[in-house]
Amino acid sequence: MKKLFILLLSLTFILTMAACSTEEETNETNEPTNTTETENENTENNETSNMESGDKITIKFAAQNDNTPATDAVIKAFNESQDQYVVEWILMNNDSAQMHDQLLTSLSAESDAYDVLSLDVVWAGEFAGAGYLEPIDVNMRENNINKQDYNSGSMASGNYNGKQYTLPFFPDLGLLYYRSDIVSEEDSQKLISGDYTYSDLATMAETYAGQAETKHGIVYQSKQYEGLTVNVTEFTSSFSSIEDGLKNMQMFTKADWVPKDILNFTEGETHVAFEQGMSVFARNWPYQFGRIKAQEEGVTLSLDQVGIAPLPNGGSVGGWLLGISKYSNHPEGAWEFVNFVSSQEGQKIMSTQGGYLPGYNPLLEDSEVSASNEMLAYEGFKNALSTTIARPVSTEYSKLSDLIQIQAHKYLSSGEGLEDTVKQLEQALNE
Repeated sequence: MKKLFILLLSLTFILTMAACSTEEETNETNEPTNTTETENENTENNETSNMESGDKITIKFAAQNDNTPATDAVIKAFNESQDQYVVEWILMNNDSAQMHDQLLTSLSAESDAYDVLSLDVVWAGEFAGAGYLEPIDVNMRENNINKQDYNSGSMASGNYNGKQYTLPFFPDLGLLYYRSDIVSEEDSQKLISGDYTYSDLATMAETYAGQAETKHGIVYQSKQYEGLTVNVTEFTSSFSSIEDGLKNMQMFTKADWVPKDILNFTEGETHVAFEQGMSVFARNWPYQFGRIKAQEEGVTLSLDQVGIAPLPNGGSVGGWLLGISKYSNHPEGAWEFVNFVSSQEGQKIMSTQGGYLPGYNPLLEDSEVSASNEMLAYEGFKNALSTTIARPVSTEYSKLSDLIQIQAHKYLSSGEGLEDTVKQLEQALNE
């Protein structure tokens, strides 16, 4: 009996101690904490603790799918070069508009889901103006980065209110294609150098139209859509000379060496007219070269009949940029990756393994890069790539582009209202 009593007493003591221990843990868990203070301490100490534990800090890269090995290869090369950071590719929607909305939704919620962003060139102004991107001027100065070493149009596209927010991922650009079997050697050299005007181009288009069974002097994009904004940008030299640029466009529109339905031309109509031997000149993107090289269905020209040149005021840049999210928890690591991808090493990987155009200008003279893209063997193409220009950098680019398209198309269709068109464009661009 006595033994039973001692056993029960011992059991009671053990249960009491366990209950007290649980209560203390519960009180510690439920005790109010200073969340802001804790988050700040975590942010400040996160990288240090990761390094002490031997773990790499993950940098999340939001980018579209790549059908080439290039993006995967450049991420792998960065990761292998690093002791501190490792990049994780977050695959975004491959539809540009949907990707834009994905990023916007995340950033407007101040989410830290992404550190580095792949951005269409026309998004940079919008995202920077909204405060979603981290300026990189200080990083560039500390790393002795010279803006002149990068594609000029790409850099201008990522410059908002005097601050630089992006570096090139891979550029695209507008080009002048011409019939090298028709245009004289003297005129070819003038075109290749880029030292000519739209008036000079008009004279050539009129002179050569009709030769070798061609019908038109030149074709380009003039329908009311984004392609018209691009062409207005080029004719007006990035809107630095709006009146003269629109006058030249109107002169081209009404000329008998331009298709009568030029105001309905997109890239598709343009490449068909040139590839099938109907036009001496064509303003289009690099993809047209690929179509001719591959002898796509309907193509009658061969590459030995085609020359490439810069446009008179430079070609509008397209393609993609790299920016750093304002809400990144690891902006230093994000910068390291952006700097790597846009550098000579990163851009060479993108060019040689993906066939992308380099955004780092010194690579235009690199033999391995040239071998990876046949267009780089053309002097006129290299000149065009080094003289690109930017479409307007705006916080409301879509709205601005719509206005440019509407006003320009209205003027080009009627030939009337130039003064009012110029006034409206200037006002919209200055808002």
